[in-house]
Amino acid sequence: MSLKLFELVGTDASRPFSPFCWRTRMALAHKGLAAESLPWRFTEKSVIAPHGSEKVPVLLHHDKPVVDSWAIANYLEDNFPNQPSLFGGEGGRAMARMINAWGDIAIVGGIFPLIVADIPNNLAEVDAAYFRQSREARFGGKTLEEVMASRDAGVVTFRKSLEVMRQTLKKQPFIGGSAPNYADYIVFGGFQWARVTSPFKLLEADDPVYAWREKLLDAFDGMARKSPGHPVQAS
Repeated sequence: MSLKLFELVGTDASRPFSPFCWRTRMALAHKGLAAESLPWRFTEKSVIAPHGSEKVPVLLHHDKPVVDSWAIANYLEDNFPNQPSLFGGEGGRAMARMINAWGDIAIVGGIFPLIVADIPNNLAEVDAAYFRQSREARFGGKTLEEVMASRDAGVVTFRKSLEVMRQTLKKQPFIGGSAPNYADYIVFGGFQWARVTSPFKLLEADDPVYAWREKLLDAFDGMARKSPGHPVQAS
C-alpha cells in the first residue's frame, strides 16, 4: 500500500484516539484513499524519529513522510487533485487554516480538561505514566484528577464556546456548507477523541452541534462510529 499512517493508540491497537489523527483519517476517507494503519504509542518516539517527528499523525506516501495533520491535509489536496477536494478551492483552504487554529485552541483545548483523567485508562502502564507526568507538568503540578474535578461546570463553559459554530449549523448542515469538508474534520477530530477515550457526555441532545456530530459519525459508511469508543448519547 502506497499510503501508511502512524496513529496514536493505547492498549487496543484498533482504537485510534488522537484528535489530530482523526482529522487525517477523515481527510483520507473524504479523498477516497486507503492507508495502512501503523499503531503508535506515546513512548514509541524512536519509531517515528527517523521520519522527522516525535508526534503523530505521520503519513508515509511511498515511504516519504508528511508530518502534522494540517500539512497532511494540504499534501493530500495537492497530490491527489483528481479526488474530491478537502477545501473547495484556495478560499476554502485559507478559511480552514483559521478553523485549524480554532480547533486546536477551542475544541482540543476546551475538551482536554474535561476528559484528561480518563485518558490513562486507555493506556498501558508505561504510557499512562508518561502521559500523567508530562500532562501534570503542563498544569503546574496539579494531578489529572484535580484538573478534571470541575468538569461538570467546565462543560457548561465549553458548550457556550461553541455558539458561533452552533449559529452556523442552524443555517447549514456542515461547517463546509451543504457537505462536510476539512473544516468539519478539524472540529470533529476533537469530539471523536473524547468519544474514544471518555464516557463523559459533552453535548445535549437538542444542540445543533450534537446533530452535526451524528452526521459525521455516520459519514463514510459509519467509519468513525464503528471505531471502538463510548456511547455518545447526550446528557
